[in-house]
Amino acid sequence: MKKHKIVTLTVNPALDKSAHFSGLVPEQKIRCEAPLYDAGGGGINVSKAISRLEGTSLSVIASGGPSGEMIKEILNKESISFQSIETKNLTRESFVAVDDNTNSQYRFNFPGTSVTDAEKNEIIKTVEGLEAEFIVVSGSLRDGLSVDFYQQIAKIAKKSDTKMIVDTSGEGLKKVLETGVYLIKPNVGELAKLIGVERLEMEEVNDAAKQIIEKGGAEIVVVSLGPQGAVLVTKDSYDYVPAPNVAKKSTVGAGDSMVGGMVWALSQNKNLKEVIRWGVACGSAATMNEGTQLFKLEDAKRLFEWLKDK
Repeated sequence: MKKHKIVTLTVNPALDKSAHFSGLVPEQKIRCEAPLYDAGGGGINVSKAISRLEGTSLSVIASGGPSGEMIKEILNKESISFQSIETKNLTRESFVAVDDNTNSQYRFNFPGTSVTDAEKNEIIKTVEGLEAEFIVVSGSLRDGLSVDFYQQIAKIAKKSDTKMIVDTSGEGLKKVLETGVYLIKPNVGELAKLIGVERLEMEEVNDAAKQIIEKGGAEIVVVSLGPQGAVLVTKDSYDYVPAPNVAKKSTVGAGDSMVGGMVWALSQNKNLKEVIRWGVACGSAATMNEGTQLFKLEDAKRLFEWLKDK
């Protein structure tokens, strides 16, 4: 059994298309420039972020059809190691369109197709057969997978002493907390739902995160605050990191870039102060690029240097 430092799991990948156009007019043909294609979906984006930081990971994906084949071709071109569970139904697509007249961005995300019980079992079997220090579960569930599917992965991780990092939402995240994982990354709204309140003010975030930690849901809670930055909370620490002021072009993949930066830093044995700052640096750097490009290494490094003393 080959050991991997980091494994990412994407059960609902997407073939991302992005294009520019000029002027959105109802009932008329909107002529777009030639599209750019990219491999997308939470875990895939995390693996891409790790690769940009000159790290390595194994990306486990469930893909099928021509769009699934195109995702695999893109991952091969980017030299990202992957293991694919083939699905009968084709992989979904997403589309990002930018209006050059207004610089407005339109994001179209389509639902994933369903997976069969046999395919679900193959995903679980694949994860059970891997040995890793960290496993990152990121992105939405697709039809055919129950809300406790990520919880099943959490039980496998706990049994194998693998540190599990989760970036999802809704009932799937709630079920994961019943088993307990190493790190979760909700935003403020998601954190409020997890503790059963309508909303949270900034000064309430620390106590809310600690509630989850005290119940054994996670060892570390990283709360994304959007343009305000992020906080990292453990049972005995609280660290707020402001987001650097950058010229934003797209928010696509910013959250996944943040997770990628953090898990890469963890895999490099960096302390938690550095971990959260690498996360914010990579997430902010991703917003500086158009479409689904994630971030450039030089931008992430520069922003991290700025954040080191913040």
